Amino acid sequence: MTTLNLIGAGRVGQTLGHLFQTTGVFRVQSLLTRSARSGQQALGFIGQGQACLDPADMPAADIWMLAVPDSRIAAMAQQLASLPLAQRPALAFHCSGALCSGLLEPLRAKAWHVASAHPLLSFASPALALAQFAGTPCALEGDAAAVRTLELAFSQIGARCFALTASDKLLYHAGAVFATNFLPVLQHLAEQLWQHSGMPADLAQQMRATLLQNAVNNIMALGPKAAITGPAARGDLALVARQGEAVTQWDAQAGTAYRALSQLAAHLAQATSITPA
Repeated sequence: MTTLNLIGAGRVGQTLGHLFQTTGVFRVQSLLTRSARSGQQALGFIGQGQACLDPADMPAADIWMLAVPDSRIAAMAQQLASLPLAQRPALAFHCSGALCSGLLEPLRAKAWHVASAHPLLSFASPALALAQFAGTPCALEGDAAAVRTLELAFSQIGARCFALTASDKLLYHAGAVFATNFLPVLQHLAEQLWQHSGMPADLAQQMRATLLQNAVNNIMALGPKAAITGPAARGDLALVARQGEAVTQWDAQAGTAYRALSQLAAHLAQATSITPA
């Protein structure tokens, strides 16, 4: 069976390692972790493999997955390329949504095939990610041979794969940030404003299960343009200006965000198409 080594066994590494292992797509052979404790935790979730604290202690493998923070990908690729095991060509990929496979150039120079593979999912916890993974879009970019191998592998664990060019990765990932990472920030700001205005804390939290859920349901049923409401969407510029000033007095950064988002909301409400020209 094709062997897989994991560099980094956090939420993404544990989720994908478990899926690859339990479906029989790959056999998880070893994983690099920061501590013995985190290694044992990851092994318990993945169900297979040997934890290592040093890349030099890892055996050669057919596939190497770098599930490390973006800032560590290039250095880790360089470190792997300097090890004796790099003399045996393999396939290496990283899981960054914003960065391209070019970060793995030191391994490509050793005749390895390299790629990036980004499942578009919020990995809040490995257990939740497992339950949510089926149908997850997965952006693939890199060497043709590596992309073909990963397309088959990720499809077998339930992802829907598509090709992405290296030059589009930053914009692609920015879309994911807007769709997922900013939503908790906006909800937190809303709850702060409500509580500052005197709404009881428990009622503000209740809005997560009502107002927020209704907004999501409307987007799902109608699409973003038809679901948008509020003063900017209906063209009440005077209210937008007054409200923006009030928010700015409360918090300058929140006021800047309010004005920028109001402008985007107005453009969306007036647009004939949501696709930029």
